This record gives sequence, structure tokens and C-alpha cells, in this order.
Amino acid sequence: MKILFILLIISPFFALSQDSLSLHYKIYSTAKQKQVGLDEIVGDLNAADVLFFGEEHNDSTSHYLEYVLFKNLADKYPGRVGLSMEMFETDCQNVLDEYLNGFIREKNFITDSRAWHNYKNYRPLIELAKEKHMPVIAANAPGRYTNMANRLGLKGLEQLNAVGKSYLPPLPIDTATGAYYQKFLQIMGGHSALAGMQMYQAQNLWDATMGWSIARFYKTHKGYKILQLNGGFHSEEKLGAAAQLKKYAPDARILNIAVYSDEQFDHPDWGKFSKNGDYIVLTDPKLAKTF
Repeated sequence: MKILFILLIISPFFALSQDSLSLHYKIYSTAKQKQVGLDEIVGDLNAADVLFFGEEHNDSTSHYLEYVLFKNLADKYPGRVGLSMEMFETDCQNVLDEYLNGFIREKNFITDSRAWHNYKNYRPLIELAKEKHMPVIAANAPGRYTNMANRLGLKGLEQLNAVGKSYLPPLPIDTATGAYYQKFLQIMGGHSALAGMQMYQAQNLWDATMGWSIARFYKTHKGYKILQLNGGFHSEEKLGAAAQLKKYAPDARILNIAVYSDEQFDHPDWGKFSKNGDYIVLTDPKLAKTF
């Protein structure tokens, strides 16, 4: 099994003759209240525009599913699929486009796009997009600006010049209060763990930039199906980046997947997760992590 996964990660041209990891994940539709297959998710995109995939970054099965889902979407909706990724920042869009168009070497692309240390997990998707001439959106805020917001708050971003601001949503950025703030507090360990609101504002910058990036593509690519990849917290309960997308594109129809490598894999308690997504994916925790 480890050999199979390694082949999938290192070779974007690996021939998938069957769903090789089918015994190591389970998908539950919260609307249908039953387990479903990937084909049903792909079919449900007939009535939606954007599918958020909330991954655990080091979960090998998550990355496998992302690739298979992207490939199946490309097959069902040829010429109408875009990939949006937290893993690339908006100021690297041109570098990403240059690589997809075959202008630059992969070595330069990885360096100049500031690819994540686990880029090997996303390489099959990028290579598939390159092969099939599918657009990829560098959706995330540049790290230097989330760091700036974490130090100075969102108002600090007003000091940027026109070039800097062009990589971000229009300022000022609305902070999502209510449920998302409470969720953020819980995961961070409560008010005492936050030194002011800057950390939460930086989180909102992250989410808003992804939502804005998707919205811009959505508005100029009518009829496209957009697969957005991000860490699970950014789209659980359709909060975070999903909620920000609705602010920039209120008519966008959204579905979301929440993935968990869970110890209850053999006997799932779907109710434990059901509020978090339209589809809950549990993966086998016994499989090796990617880092």
C-alpha cells in the first residue's frame, strides 16, 4: 500500500485503473444521510459552482482523493474546470501560469512560486492541469501580509502601495464574527491565548483573500466548476473562506467536503462531524502520513 501511494505522489501520469484506496476512506453525504461514492459528489456539482475540499495537510488519502476528484471533474466537465489552491499565494500567479504554459522549468517554478515543503503531494494535480490546459488559481494571501496583519492588524495593510494592495481583496476587509470567531477562539485555546485581535484578523485576511480569488475567477469563467483546496478549518461549516466567497459572489453555489483521519474509521459516528460539511470523509488513520 505504501508503494502504491508513493507512485501516486511522484508520478502525475500514473494510470489509475481503479480506485486503489477505496477501502481506506468513507464518504458520507449529510444531505442524503448515507455513504456515497466520489461519482455522486462529481454529479452533485451539476447544481453547484465551487467545491471546497478541507484537507488535513499530511493525510496521504486526502491527497489521493483530491487528485482523483480533480481528474473525474475534468472528465465530466471538460474545458470547464478550474483548480484553486491555498498552497500558492496571489503574487505568484504569474509564475504559476508560466509553468502551466510550459515557459519555465519545474525547478524554477518550485523555487519562485514558494511552493510548500510538501509540494510532492500537490504535484500530480498541477501536472494534470498542465497536461489538460486547466487554469489554477494561486488563491492565498502572501505570507508577508498575513504576518503584517498579525503584527499591526488589518488597518496596517492600508500602508501598502498599489502593487501590494493588488494582491489582496479590497480594503478594508470584513472580519467574520459570531460562529467563526468562537470557533477560532476554541481552537486557539480561548481569549487568554490571543494577544489582541491581530491573530484573528490575520486569519480573516487569509480567508478573505481565498474567497476573493475564487470570486474573481468565478465571475470571469461562467459555467466553470471550481475545486478549492485548503486546510479543513478554512471551510468547515462553510465558514472562513467559504463565507468570505459568499460576500464577494453572493450567487455562487457552494458545496464543501470536510476530511478527517479518524480513529473511529472502522465504526464511524457520522453525527460527530455532520455539521461540518455537505460531505464528510473519514480516512484510515493506520496509513502513513506524508510528513
